[in-house]
Amino acid sequence: MARLIADKYEQHKAETNARFDQLKANEEELNRIFAEIYDMVGEVPIEVEDKYVSVTRIFDTAEEIPESFKGNNYVQTKRDVIKSLLSYAVGCVMGRYSLDEDGLILADQGSTLEDYLERIPNPTFMPDDDAIIPVTDEDYFGDDDIVAHVVEFVRVAYGDETLEENLQFIADALGGKGSSRDIIRQYFLKEFYRDHCRTYKKRPIYWMFDSGRKNGFKALTYLHRYTPDLLARLRTDYVHEQQERYRTQIDNVEAALDAPRVTQRVALQRRLKKLQDQLKETSDYEERVHHLADQMIAIDLDDGVKVNYAKFQDVLAKIR
Repeated sequence: MARLIADKYEQHKAETNARFDQLKANEEELNRIFAEIYDMVGEVPIEVEDKYVSVTRIFDTAEEIPESFKGNNYVQTKRDVIKSLLSYAVGCVMGRYSLDEDGLILADQGSTLEDYLERIPNPTFMPDDDAIIPVTDEDYFGDDDIVAHVVEFVRVAYGDETLEENLQFIADALGGKGSSRDIIRQYFLKEFYRDHCRTYKKRPIYWMFDSGRKNGFKALTYLHRYTPDLLARLRTDYVHEQQERYRTQIDNVEAALDAPRVTQRVALQRRLKKLQDQLKETSDYEERVHHLADQMIAIDLDDGVKVNYAKFQDVLAKIR
C-alpha cells in the first residue's frame, strides 16, 4: 500500500510535539504541587521555560523556532527529521537495521550478509552484499550507487506509486537545486558524513573512504562489517572501476572536442579539466589504498573507533 512520507512526517511531528507539551505541563504541575507543599506559592517559579524542556520539539523550518526555544538542544526541524530518515536508510543498506524487525540486526565484529539472512531470512529490503557504497558526484555505479540504494529503500518502505512524490518531499526538506535525486546526491556527497560524525560524537560507525577535495572517489562502509580484505575489495572492485569510468568519460569529451562542429566548447573543456583532476586524485588515492590493502589490517572493536580509525586515516575522510 502506497504511503506518503509527508503524512508520516506530520503524524510524527504531532506525536512528538504532544509529548513535549505533556512533559512541560507535568513539570509545571509538579512545581505547583511542591510549591504548595512547602508553602512557597508566589515565591518560586511554576512555569517551565521552553528551552529547559528536555524532549524533542519539531518545527518545519528554523525560522519558525520561537526565541523561547533558543538554547534548547532538543529542537528539530523538518530537515533534521529527514536527515534522520536518510541515516536510517543507510543503516538498512548496511544491515545494521531492518524494516522487518526493531533494534540492531548486524552489530557484531565482522558481521556478514549471511549473518543477516540467518536472522531475517526473507527481508523486505535486502542490505548491500559487501557494505561498500560508492558516493560519487555522478551515477557511476548503477544499482550500487548511494542514491540508487536510497531510492530503492523509499520504494520498498513507502510504495511504488508515491516514489517520486516521496523523493521530492525528501529533496524539498533538504533544500537545493536540481532533481530530487541530484539534491539527495549532493547531501550525501557534502553533508551526510559530517552529520553522522556529529550524531555519534566523532566516533562514526559508518566510515567514509575519501580521495580528497576533487571528489574523485568516496564510499561508505560499516565498521561492524569490516574484514581485513575490505580494502583489497574496495581497491579492485571500486577504485579501479572508478578510474576506468573517468578514462572513458575523458575519451568521450576529447572526442566531442575534436568534432568538426563542436558546440559548448567552454563547457566541454571545463568538464574535461574536472574529469582529469578527478582521475589524478583517484590514481593517487589508489596507491594509498593499495599500501594499506596489502597489510590486511585486522581491527578489534574493543579498541574503540578512535584507535581503529587512526589505522586508516590516510584513506578516510577527516572527522569534523
